[in-house]
Amino acid sequence: MGSFHSVDTSNNCSGKQKENDEDLLTNKDREEDIAKFPYVEFTGRDSITCPSCQGTGCIPTEQVNELVALIPYHDQRLKPQRTKLYVCVSVLLCLLASGLVVFFLFPHSVLVDDNGIKVVTVWFDEKNSLVILSITATLRIRNSNFYSVAVTNLSSQVQYMNTVVGTQQINNVTRIQPLSDQMVNFTMKAEMGGPYVYFFCTLPKIRVHNIVIFMRTSVKISYIGHISQSSLETYNYVDCGANFTAAQTEDLFNPSPHLLFKC
Repeated sequence: MGSFHSVDTSNNCSGKQKENDEDLLTNKDREEDIAKFPYVEFTGRDSITCPSCQGTGCIPTEQVNELVALIPYHDQRLKPQRTKLYVCVSVLLCLLASGLVVFFLFPHSVLVDDNGIKVVTVWFDEKNSLVILSITATLRIRNSNFYSVAVTNLSSQVQYMNTVVGTQQINNVTRIQPLSDQMVNFTMKAEMGGPYVYFFCTLPKIRVHNIVIFMRTSVKISYIGHISQSSLETYNYVDCGANFTAAQTEDLFNPSPHLLFKC
């Protein structure tokens, strides 16, 4: 009996091994059959055949860089939150920044005003019948910009009886701070000849020897690569018989220290 039992067990094991081998062969055959079977799309009423695959299940290599992945229309990625708000805020910030830049950097006018003649010193050249005047005039320059400006050139000319009797030119005059005004003084010499002028200015019987002089002054101002020029033409009464100094009054505009240029 014992020997019969052992033989039966060996027969069962060999039978199971044969079945496993047959299953493996069957699976391999199925895989080979499936691999040979062409790709088929099973489409229903609400679907379409993929045009890219063309029924093969594979995308051609030459079309890899040409195809675009499709995203459903209702995908949340296509509907970012508060897009209009962000766009409006960005546009407003850009407009505000541009407006501030234009407001602060746009060149404003620099005003040049004549502040009159302050000092006149008189000399007489009896030998040559000349009356020599040292005239100190003042300009008020107002800077309405948000940056400093440079007065690069100041030139002035004095005429008496349509004759040029004196000139003056100054370079690199001064620099004016933002939103401020400054007084600029300049001095020029004028020589007036002729017996009539000399007699009139030295005649002791006349208490005031007033003559009219014409002054033409030009100022060049530079700021942010821009150069502007202002011109002034004024008529002034000058006493050619004695020295003269204008009364100094308190400036209500908080002036900067005066600058005095002499010949």
